[in-house]
Amino acid sequence: MADGVGDEQAGWSDRIDTTAAHPARRYNYWLGGKDNFAADRESGEAIARVYPAIRTTALENRYFLQRAVRFLAGEANIRQFLDIGTGIPTANNTHEVAQSVAPDSRIVYVDNDPIVLTHARALLTSTPEGKTAYIDADLRDPGTILADESLRKTLDLDQPVALMLIAIVHFLFDEDKPYEIVRSLVDALPSGSYVVMTHGTTDLNDPAARDYALREIKAGRLKVDAMPRSRDEVAQFFTGLEIVEPGIVPVTGWRNPIPEEDRPPLVDTAMYCVVARKP
Repeated sequence: MADGVGDEQAGWSDRIDTTAAHPARRYNYWLGGKDNFAADRESGEAIARVYPAIRTTALENRYFLQRAVRFLAGEANIRQFLDIGTGIPTANNTHEVAQSVAPDSRIVYVDNDPIVLTHARALLTSTPEGKTAYIDADLRDPGTILADESLRKTLDLDQPVALMLIAIVHFLFDEDKPYEIVRSLVDALPSGSYVVMTHGTTDLNDPAARDYALREIKAGRLKVDAMPRSRDEVAQFFTGLEIVEPGIVPVTGWRNPIPEEDRPPLVDTAMYCVVARKP
């Protein structure tokens, strides 16, 4: 168990607003989990009405995470992972995949949902050779994340780290200064580190479905808490980094062993993915 997790967990219930949807709990609902409330389910169903393939997108996003971690722990020889926007634990979390390849892998998880905090013990299960920690913090405050004692005890920032930003950056609006936030995290990592991101987009949506969603948003019938970005906008997060082949692609297209004809259609997986190396 990471230092301080037990103390932080003691007051978690005071921070949970069950009347408002939270992205981590809504994602849990789409994945078929039980750690969600009525507001999360209502929000999830509202999005599913305008984008029926959202559950497919969520699953394919998760499969990409697992492929990327296997690549990093195997071919890229990365042993340290900083996973921000962890979400509620499911099967094959980052530490489980990484440590199945390299048992000495060290993982720090970060999330701002107190319900995720209550599941921290599941995230902190580690091999004897490796180590895991959990930080209760927000992506919008990278300085707090980087200065956290648990991070410093678990990761050596003089050695390469894989920064995992899976389905989290699209919750940053322009006023949050997302490019500056990601850059500050990347700047804190040494040469040889990697950045992994998945990001929602409307580029791949069926035009009719996209127009319908826009009408629902304008009419106030669909509340939006995310900012989809184009491929060019996603690429801007990786300025100065070396993008690993096959580049910025839909989540189903990154080193997927499943034949293309057997994958979901692109309109059903409206999310880009990227793996990049810091030179």
